[in-house]
Amino acid sequence: MTDFEQHRQFLIGVAYRMLGSLTEAEDIVQDAFLRWSSADRSDVEHPRAYLAQIVSRLCLDRMKSAAARREEYPGTWLPEPLVSDASAAPATSLAEDLSMALLMTLERLSPLERAAFLLHDVFDMDYSAIAQTIERSEAAVRQLASRAREHVRDERPRFTTTPESQERLTNAFAMALASNDVDGIARLLAEEAVFYTDGGGKRHAALNPIYGRDKIVRFLLGVARKALPLERVERVQINGLPGFVVWTSEGPETLSLDVENDRIVALYGIRNPDKLRHLS
Repeated sequence: MTDFEQHRQFLIGVAYRMLGSLTEAEDIVQDAFLRWSSADRSDVEHPRAYLAQIVSRLCLDRMKSAAARREEYPGTWLPEPLVSDASAAPATSLAEDLSMALLMTLERLSPLERAAFLLHDVFDMDYSAIAQTIERSEAAVRQLASRAREHVRDERPRFTTTPESQERLTNAFAMALASNDVDGIARLLAEEAVFYTDGGGKRHAALNPIYGRDKIVRFLLGVARKALPLERVERVQINGLPGFVVWTSEGPETLSLDVENDRIVALYGIRNPDKLRHLS
């Protein structure tokens, strides 16, 4: 059991990146633990790699049914948010490989492309081990990873921002949010900003992404007229990005900000209560 426990967080990280759901990731890792407990491990030289293979295979099975569920999902699908303390030092690598943008890009890949890319590029597994895990030839695995890498590269940000600029924009956004100042929010947005909202059909949200500052402002004005009073707003990090947990009488929701070139270029709002249970 000790061998397993020392790898648990790593395995949850593998499963979360493949599934986009912390709840499902924890279920997968628990299934892996049961298989580990009952397996003959006398020939296992590298428990971490062995367990990663088990988790990856379980995730691939889960992803086949998840693909059908995604097609029926009402509105925009966003990954379940990973919320951490706002005072923690931002980790660039964490923000990159756990970001909403990357996870949404991975969601558009085939399950095998996603597995090959994550296991090789993020978790540094060699191609031969990945080939055994997903039951494909090593040449096929290289091709899968290469195709996935091209998609991911296309989605990488073209500009960067300094931590100071990010903090300044986040503070300004927090003040505007607390005072319901839509005009103040508008001044922080890039002209081509995008707003993604995920209500899962259970809470009000835009069914499609909202493109452009002007359309986002009109949407926010409509929301402001019908919004419930805010009970509290907490500054946090969400998947490595600055964000907020907003509490109303309906419960929590999250909002994270993607900042590039000193402007907010994307907002991710998660209102689906099924994805926020761990916050309650």
